[in-house]
Amino acid sequence: MTDIAALLRIYDDQLRTDAETPGAVSVEHLGPLRVARFPGGRGFVSYRDLGGADAGGVRDLVAAATALLTADPGVVDAEWKTRGHDDAPGLDEALQEHGWTAGEAESVMMGPAEPLTAEVPLPDGVTLRRVTGEADVRAMSAAADEAFGDPVSERRADDLVFRVQHDPDVEVWVAEAGGRIVSSGRLEPVPGTEVAGVWGGSTLPEWRGRGIYRALTAVRARSALRLGYTSLHSDSTEFSRPILERSGLVRVTTTTPYEWVR
Repeated sequence: MTDIAALLRIYDDQLRTDAETPGAVSVEHLGPLRVARFPGGRGFVSYRDLGGADAGGVRDLVAAATALLTADPGVVDAEWKTRGHDDAPGLDEALQEHGWTAGEAESVMMGPAEPLTAEVPLPDGVTLRRVTGEADVRAMSAAADEAFGDPVSERRADDLVFRVQHDPDVEVWVAEAGGRIVSSGRLEPVPGTEVAGVWGGSTLPEWRGRGIYRALTAVRARSALRLGYTSLHSDSTEFSRPILERSGLVRVTTTTPYEWVR
């Protein structure tokens, strides 16, 4: 049986640290909060816990973090990452009062990498490859935006190019058909832990349900094991969660991003 409580401890103790903010240009501490800034004007707020703060204390933390971001004209927008199992009285109300808007909740999935490594047959004409060059990484980012139904974001592409160029362990994988990227995903090992993240899994609607996402997950799981990481984690939408569950990952909590825009 999978020990969900043990996996949740790994998640809280090993992943809710500065491991959440690779590539940040700065990280400031406000009590239990970490307020990070990334290239391109993106802010990010997270924490291991809120230190037992009551509703009034939570409201003060939200006010302080929002004021810090607002005072920096280089910050265009930001994410406050919440988790469903946290003791955070009044957090939703405090965030909304200070201009933060809740996004879609996702499942935090964790489990051993080995069960996800099995070879998966690909549809005819589909191939997988790891991409490292800037042009390929930008093409992958644009394809992911398209798959998620978002406008193409140069800023997201800039951030991904920066991370790939500065961290050789970050891997970007694509599935291609006829020279077109139809699916993609990243592997992001967390140094000093046993865990690697599988992120950004996206497949164009007309290519879903054909095993491509499972194949991309398998190749990333094999890479994780080669690098010495035995566990995987992912924030998963309802599209990817069932696939990861069938491979042995389990939901340990939920996460809801709150967005702030200047």
